[in-house]
Amino acid sequence: MKPACSPAEIEAAFAVPDPLAREGLLRLRQLIVKTASETPEAGRVEEVLRWGQPSYITPETKTGSTIRLGVPKDARFALFVHCQSRLIPEFAAAFPAWDRFEGTRAVLFNDPAEVEPIRHGWLIKRALTYRIRPPLKMPA
Repeated sequence: MKPACSPAEIEAAFAVPDPLAREGLLRLRQLIVKTASETPEAGRVEEVLRWGQPSYITPETKTGSTIRLGVPKDARFALFVHCQSRLIPEFAAAFPAWDRFEGTRAVLFNDPAEVEPIRHGWLIKRALTYRIRPPLKMPA
């Protein structure tokens, strides 16, 4: 993964006052990097700033939906996706009763230990390949 912004700008975005939030954001960043490296169909993933938040895009293949990391009002930290995508509804259907959500735009966390590589890695992979995979069949 190659940063599109200067390392200082990116690092400043992770410099949140709450140490648990910072740890959680860095844990999510690490999971995004790992998942991206295991998802060749997504192509190169860039770390950029969107709305002052660390964001992850697939600029060459354009297969993905942007993933953002930030601090919401109702939790210590969060993983955000495009609110009009089907990513959060599919994730909630695949893993019911596991996570807290902010509508269809974010998974909310209060502790870094809540970041689960298999479950949240699944969501990240689906976001990185959003435009090249079929939607999940949702139960009626």
